[in-house]
Amino acid sequence: MAIREILVVPDPVLKKVSATVERVDDALRALMDDMLETMYAAPGIGLAAIQIGVPQRVIVMDISRQEEPPAPRYFVNPEILWASEETLPYEEGCLSVPEIYDEVERPARVKLRYLDYKGETIEEDAEGLFAVCIQHEMDHLDGVLFIDHLSRLKREQAVKKVKKQAKAA
Repeated sequence: MAIREILVVPDPVLKKVSATVERVDDALRALMDDMLETMYAAPGIGLAAIQIGVPQRVIVMDISRQEEPPAPRYFVNPEILWASEETLPYEEGCLSVPEIYDEVERPARVKLRYLDYKGETIEEDAEGLFAVCIQHEMDHLDGVLFIDHLSRLKREQAVKKVKKQAKAA
C-alpha cells in the first residue's frame, strides 16, 4: 500500500468524468487499498479515485467515529437508483478543496447499487452522513466538486483561498 498525492483545485483532472470499471481484480483492489491509506493519512472520510489522478469510478469511505473501530467501505461503479425528495443541508469539506467548508443541500436518503471489494453487487439504502458522503464522492466521478453547488462568488473565493494556501506552503 502507498499514500498517493491528492489533487487540489484548480487541477483540471478533477473535472474529468471517470470511466466505468470493467472488473474488480487484484490491481483494482491494490488501488482501493492505496486510496484508503491515502484517505486515512489526509485525514478524510471519503476519497474518489479521480482525486489521486485515476479516472475510474471507484470510491473508498469510512464514516466511523474516532472512538469506533475503522469501518472501511469500497464502492465500484456506484449508481443512485432512487433519491428522496426530502433534502438535508450538511456542512461539507473536501480533501481536494482543503480547509474550505460550506453547506450543501442534497437528498436526505438514497438507494445505491455498486460492486464491493470482492466484486459482488450490493444494493443498499443510505441516509444521514452516509447519504451525504456517497453523493459527494459520486459527484467527483462526474467531475463535480462540492463547491460547484455553491454560488459563483463562493466558489471563486474558495479556489482563490486554496491557491493562496498552496503558494504559502
